[in-house]
Amino acid sequence: MKPKIAVHKFSSCDGCQLAFLNAGEQLLTLSELVDIVHFVEAGPVAPDEQVDIAFVEGSITTPHDVERIQRIRSQSHYLITIGACATAGGVQALRNLVDGQQWINAVYASPQYIASLATSTPIAAHVKVDLELWGCPVNTRQVMAAVRALLFGVVPEIRRDSVCMECKREGNVCVLVAKGQPCMGPVTQTGCGALCPHFGRDCYACYGPAENINTPALVNRFAGLGLLPEEIARRFLTINNAAPAFVDAARSVQP
Repeated sequence: MKPKIAVHKFSSCDGCQLAFLNAGEQLLTLSELVDIVHFVEAGPVAPDEQVDIAFVEGSITTPHDVERIQRIRSQSHYLITIGACATAGGVQALRNLVDGQQWINAVYASPQYIASLATSTPIAAHVKVDLELWGCPVNTRQVMAAVRALLFGVVPEIRRDSVCMECKREGNVCVLVAKGQPCMGPVTQTGCGALCPHFGRDCYACYGPAENINTPALVNRFAGLGLLPEEIARRFLTINNAAPAFVDAARSVQP
């Protein structure tokens, strides 16, 4: 029997699921190697199926999410989180910085019908995660490489070097040095191919913290560019704002 794979969605934009759908011919090849039993966006619906690999997109934001992720964990041999929402709370984790209930009361005419947790948290805060694939969105190459490695019984290799290293390989001009833009590249892991710097824009830290990062040095550099403390904090508390390294950096300028 072919290994079974499921793709589950929690609070997210569906962008990381498109990493599968955008695979094109690779997805057809994958379907010959595995049985995709649950993937609502692609068609199959079997959320309670026992699977070898479960991919999870999205963060935990409701009481029902907590129950569902625990059930998915119990019926999966490997659980892999894909994207910033699943690995670090996502954009919706901005609620962690304020009183989310006030937002709900201000937006909805009948807030009593909104069942929402006070925080948006990554999957790993609730269950054991075997592998995290960062990115907003995660890219097809990452997903396919992880599946291929697991099918052959090999631990997937995750590149954790910084976007700066990718810029060097691509021959990009450093926007932090040359243009004085507050680029997050020195503390962000590669995966996007240094897309923003390639087009002369500063990195937004879509792929989360790199390995062995020096956030205090980057905070000081941003301050030298004239950024106010709240502006510096905002650079870290955006897409991956629940990542501990980024939270600590933000708190260092805004206790």
